[in-house]
Amino acid sequence: MTGTDDRVVGFVRIGLLDGLAHVEQLSVHPAHAGRRIGAQLLNGAAEWALEHGGDRLMLTTFRDVPWNGPYYARLGWVVRPAGQLGPDLAAARARERRLGLDAAPRQAMLKYLEPEGTRTRQ
Repeated sequence: MTGTDDRVVGFVRIGLLDGLAHVEQLSVHPAHAGRRIGAQLLNGAAEWALEHGGDRLMLTTFRDVPWNGPYYARLGWVVRPAGQLGPDLAAARARERRLGLDAAPRQAMLKYLEPEGTRTRQ
């Protein structure tokens, strides 16, 4: 995503794990925080997943960092219990641990997607 001067201010990287779209990385430049850029990027990831036959997005993130786990929860993501991880995601979590990324608690999260036109009104 670019800012008003065409400089990149954020990006989302998506891969596939266990047949599901997996948000591998979401980054927004700190100077552009609070402008819903991350939410827009995640919406783009959701559109991509839906266009490719997916009905969910998943990611791993730090549980307690305000701009990680709590942020995703506010956007409708739910924690995926450790016992429900597919083999690819379990391997990714093991790799994170080997890299030292469990220094603070991490969790897997899912976002259930609804195709355009089927969303329930609140």
